[in-house]
Amino acid sequence: METMTNGHQLEADRYAKCIAASKRVRWDIDRDVIRGRHFDFTKKFLPDALSKVDSLGFLDSDEQRLLSQIQGRTYANMFGLVERFIAAKVIDMSGPYRLGDQSALEALVRFGDEEIKHQELFRRIEQMCAEGMPSGYTFLPEANSVASFVLAKSTWAVMALTCHIELFVLAHYRGSIDMDSNSSELWKDVFLYHWREESQHAILDELEWRREDARLSPEERDEAVDDLIELVAAVDGIVQTQADADADYFAMVCGRSLSMADKESVRASLLAAYRWQYIISGVQEPRFGQILSGLITGNQMSRIETALAPITS
Repeated sequence: METMTNGHQLEADRYAKCIAASKRVRWDIDRDVIRGRHFDFTKKFLPDALSKVDSLGFLDSDEQRLLSQIQGRTYANMFGLVERFIAAKVIDMSGPYRLGDQSALEALVRFGDEEIKHQELFRRIEQMCAEGMPSGYTFLPEANSVASFVLAKSTWAVMALTCHIELFVLAHYRGSIDMDSNSSELWKDVFLYHWREESQHAILDELEWRREDARLSPEERDEAVDDLIELVAAVDGIVQTQADADADYFAMVCGRSLSMADKESVRASLLAAYRWQYIISGVQEPRFGQILSGLITGNQMSRIETALAPITS
């Protein structure tokens, strides 16, 4: 009984720390992030470590910069997309705490509120990109359709995917965006402020994922693993479709006629970059691997690895 009490106290402390951090870092889109500024289109958006544009030697520096801006625009839209279902799920999961653990309730309500704010931020970013870039860009996934598909899956799988996403958000900022000196300052600030709130979200993801896992029977967990595999396949379908769209847009606006071979190289590079950004970097994040491997069997992990093989190879 003492161990259970200590475990519950540890959870309560983590919820309380998330609330305190949320209050401390809370920001406003206009006052703190945008501050009346515009993007500097003479600079890259995504750093080379994420965009991989430096691997395309047949593109000059201006073309590489443009391709990084296209990827950055999609990067912002992707987060606006996933935060639609994350906000809906978190708000739903706060329900059981309404007349129970008030710290957990407040932490999740804050989480949902921040994700709704992030959606607004990324809608603003898309508008600002549209003002400074040539017409013709399209972001193809429809947020509500994607959210409906995701939310139809088991809570365990949705929380696994959410934890995966928010851990790679932190890794991208710490490992690439923060240290890059070639990116637009406003672009970097967008993801600095995003990172500050996502740091708490990743903690809450793990807490809620583990709580959900504790409720499941072995059979339910096995079905949830299948759901997670289907969700990752759906993400890969989205990135394949968007990579094609972004490659076509780049070829249309880059200012010269690309050969078929060069067009295909751009397309392949975008797909590899997007798979890295939205799937592989999260899968390889140590914390995600530790949590996942602690919840599932060796056989279930093998099924996941088999499903990932075509994406990671």
